[in-house]
Amino acid sequence: MSPKAKVTKIVVDERRCKGCGICIALCPKQVLALKKQKCRVERLEVCIGCDLCQLRCPDFAIEVVHEGNDEGQGGESNDG
Repeated sequence: MSPKAKVTKIVVDERRCKGCGICIALCPKQVLALKKQKCRVERLEVCIGCDLCQLRCPDFAIEVVHEGNDEGQGGESNDG
């Protein structure tokens, strides 16, 4: 597996997030947390860029943006 570029931000579309907590449970570095029933980025600096939160979100509410790919999906940015 090739290393991924550094994560510059994690975009959470609050309109799509239903607060299921799957992303939080899967995150190996506890980057995310639930606040007011929505996913929030709490510790972006420790993110390893595994993209599990984005890949497993059933509502497609999360986008992990890596260095060199600064295009977000237009949702709310909660990059701490």
